[in-house]
Amino acid sequence: MKPQLRRRGKPRRHPVGMAFVPPEHDDGYAGRATLLVGDEVLAVTVHLAGHLEPLDGRYHWYGRIERSDDLVAAKDAGATSGELAIHGNAPAPVRLAEYDAWGHVQVNGTGAPPYALEAVEVDLPA
Repeated sequence: MKPQLRRRGKPRRHPVGMAFVPPEHDDGYAGRATLLVGDEVLAVTVHLAGHLEPLDGRYHWYGRIERSDDLVAAKDAGATSGELAIHGNAPAPVRLAEYDAWGHVQVNGTGAPPYALEAVEVDLPA
């Protein structure tokens, strides 16, 4: 017989400041893009975001590419990487990860993203 676990006291809550709060500014991209997979050029719709990772000092970006027949065919043929280009920006290497529950392809990359970032000014102590 399996013992029953009971919860005692108040329900758990996130400590103050620990819950996710969406940023006040949009630092990602959602819209049309071009995916280069091998010799194929696919018109896709992407939803991307990213952040500077302080542990390795590099920019990590991630998101999804909306499902399309051409994308599914490329992914099912074994494609795991490619290049993603947006509005004439330099293409960025992208890893094509797994399908999500809705059939979209999860993607990620490290380094300069395929979308433009705002310039950041940093003041260093003298």
